[in-house]
Amino acid sequence: MDAGVRTLIHSVDIIDSGTRLPNAWALLSPDGIVATGQTTPWQDVVGPHDTVIDAAAVAGPGAILTPGFIDIHGHGGAGRSYDDGPDAIRAARAVHRRHGTTRAVISLVTDTLDRLAERVAMVADLTGTDRDILGSHLEGPFLDVSHKGAHDPELLRAPEHDAVERLLAAGRGTVAQITLAPELPGGLDAVRTAVRHGAIAAVGHTDADADMAGEAFDAGATLLTHAFNAMPGIHHRAPGPVVAAASDPRVRLELIADGVHVDLDLIRMMFASAPGRIVLVTDAMAAAGSGDGAYILGALAVTVRDGIARLTAGDSIAGSTLTQDQALRNVVAVGVPVEAAVDALTRTPATLLGHEDRLGRLRQGFAADAVLLDRDLVVRGVWADGERVSS
Repeated sequence: MDAGVRTLIHSVDIIDSGTRLPNAWALLSPDGIVATGQTTPWQDVVGPHDTVIDAAAVAGPGAILTPGFIDIHGHGGAGRSYDDGPDAIRAARAVHRRHGTTRAVISLVTDTLDRLAERVAMVADLTGTDRDILGSHLEGPFLDVSHKGAHDPELLRAPEHDAVERLLAAGRGTVAQITLAPELPGGLDAVRTAVRHGAIAAVGHTDADADMAGEAFDAGATLLTHAFNAMPGIHHRAPGPVVAAASDPRVRLELIADGVHVDLDLIRMMFASAPGRIVLVTDAMAAAGSGDGAYILGALAVTVRDGIARLTAGDSIAGSTLTQDQALRNVVAVGVPVEAAVDALTRTPATLLGHEDRLGRLRQGFAADAVLLDRDLVVRGVWADGERVSS
């Protein structure tokens, strides 16, 4: 894209940082957001060579502009899995980008240490060439076998120090997140090791009770991987890791808002219980944007029927076919304020990842990632680094 090309989007409600700015405008460039405004007329800042977009004309009355969405937990799309290399990652990312996800962490499923080391190294290389990729997420192999979900139980293992160090070293500082079961031998030490290397330690695929989850949070874990799924649920005498996370202001909670993984009314309750700490993720596998059929997740066969992915053998939920714009529509439909829902797709994950100074907001100097939505929250345009990537 020509470095001098800028785009001015006007007559739009900007939703940013939990607030709404009616009848506003934003000026985007490849170098970042030049300016946003409401009281200053947009005509005062537009240049003769700038592209001007009337949001009301493109997206209708009630048009909304949000920061680009950030997905910290997804496995693929477009019939491709992130585990299958750069071409597969780029093809899957193209699908999710059209649905508003301008940045993503690449989630990798359980495999041998050798193959996982190769894959985190591959993702590390991509972070240097593909600006939309924010690092890797190791969802395994340090998981509890009784809460394995769609992970090969033969490859699960305790988080021995050398194994954790090896994978972190292979990522060369780009492993953004490690999901692990803290109750496994070495689990709490693994949390400390991940945090020491600058990775997010996430509690997930675990048999931890509330006390053990609390120990993990005290050790430095700051995230609960896909809350409610692959972990003990909430019981009135055994609150479990979800209540421990929701009660701890240091911790964010991932939620998969497809209406299959977690009841949407319960998700509305979680937004109220942990305001500003919900992260809406897709956990999308290859079928996202591709349709029903037979797929592979890691080494396991998956059947997708009516948009629901399940292991062919065992019937466990195996990721989702969700996109983040659909997650937004789903939670708003059950009463979550749109401002809070947008925050869970933008500012909250950006802050969790340590990118609060450049991503997740429509502010001067931030990356020019933006999503134009109509009043029904359907995507009408996507910009990444100031370039329009979807119409």
